[in-house]
Amino acid sequence: MIKAVVFDFDGVILESADIKTDAFVELFDAHPEHLEAIRAHHLKNLGISRYEKFRWIYANLFRQELTEEQSQALGRGFSDLVFEKVLACPFVPGALETLRRLHGELPLYVASGTPHEELLRIVERRELGGFFEEVHGSPRKKASVLAAVAERHGLRPEEVVMVGDGESDYRAACAAGTRFYARRTPGVAELWDAEGVDGADCMTGFADYVVGSA
Repeated sequence: MIKAVVFDFDGVILESADIKTDAFVELFDAHPEHLEAIRAHHLKNLGISRYEKFRWIYANLFRQELTEEQSQALGRGFSDLVFEKVLACPFVPGALETLRRLHGELPLYVASGTPHEELLRIVERRELGGFFEEVHGSPRKKASVLAAVAERHGLRPEEVVMVGDGESDYRAACAAGTRFYARRTPGVAELWDAEGVDGADCMTGFADYVVGSA
């Protein structure tokens, strides 16, 4: 029986995943020889902090040390590219209806790779804060959020479900021992099929899935 839900944000609540993919490519468009590798790494690591991806890009593609000053500048540039677009983008089909149906029935949380303060501003501007008991962005790790939710409510890990669209979300759920539900997108559909993961290409049926777990 599912008794608590932890949602990823981009690609699960808002249709913002492609916005961030495009922003990674635009941010590094001065390095056209690496753009495909940058896009592939980002898509392989959906839900991971952008700062971890910056470090990987510099270490593995540019073969340079990334200074803290450079990292922060990249972070500001990335935020400038995505923030207003995320505020304007649509909800994942069924996501808002899911939040309205489950709110008050069981505790709902967010665990995202978006920097924490930026995530809080987006949640506030989209008027979503009332749905969630807590909202967690990076650098907080998703597995630790899942474990903390189970502990806070006195639940077994399998009574908590992580809802995500990326492999990192699935790994976090595996690490914490919780259930996992995939918002299926073309880039990772093969992974979900191979792992036998529950999910759907939108969020319309998720509330029924939760109720059906009882």
